[in-house]
Amino acid sequence: MGNSALKAHLETAQKTGVFQLTGKGLSEFPEDLQKLASNLRTIDLSNNKIETLPPLMGKFCVLKSLALNHNKLIALPEELCKLKKLEALHLNGNQLTQLPAAFGQLAALKTLGLSGNKLRTIPVQLCSLRHLDVVDLSRNQIQSVPDTIGDLQAIELNLNQNQISQISPQISYCPRLKVLRLEENCLELSVLPQSILSDSQISLLAVEGNLFEIKKLRELDGYDKYMERFTATKKKFA
Repeated sequence: MGNSALKAHLETAQKTGVFQLTGKGLSEFPEDLQKLASNLRTIDLSNNKIETLPPLMGKFCVLKSLALNHNKLIALPEELCKLKKLEALHLNGNQLTQLPAAFGQLAALKTLGLSGNKLRTIPVQLCSLRHLDVVDLSRNQIQSVPDTIGDLQAIELNLNQNQISQISPQISYCPRLKVLRLEENCLELSVLPQSILSDSQISLLAVEGNLFEIKKLRELDGYDKYMERFTATKKKFA
């Protein structure tokens, strides 16, 4: 892509606060974007070939939405964690194995997409994000749900298509968790904490495609309590 095309995109972005350049084969983050660091609210560079993000990412002080789906990112810079206004971060379809240590400082983050990466564990930093609503960790290589999960503030957690064979009962204590997706994992019915059914806030539990028949789930103690929540929620949205 020529400089003139990029210049035109930058001029538009200056007026709108939105910079979108998808599917252009970019191999790096356009450094010229830093000229607009103080007024860009949205950046979408999805479907490119970007492997790393520069430290200057930390300068985008009013950025609310950052999308880098389907790139070749293997790591994120610590500077990304300075984006105090960031509400939506979409990083699906990359090659990330972990998140920066300071990721929990993204205080405004509500939506996080990390589907289709190479995460082997649920990043503990997510439990520091007080305003997180939706987390998508589907299609990774996660093998267990740890005790730290009890501090997660999310309303929806998607763990479909991982390799999960262990779940901590602490997941039942997530204060706002309503939707838990665990489809196509390696779960035996015996490792599914019954407290998810009897004592949690969860009103939609999706567990198809594991190592047990769904009808067996219906025989567990607490299933009727879960169904009460499920039905009440359904009525609310009907």
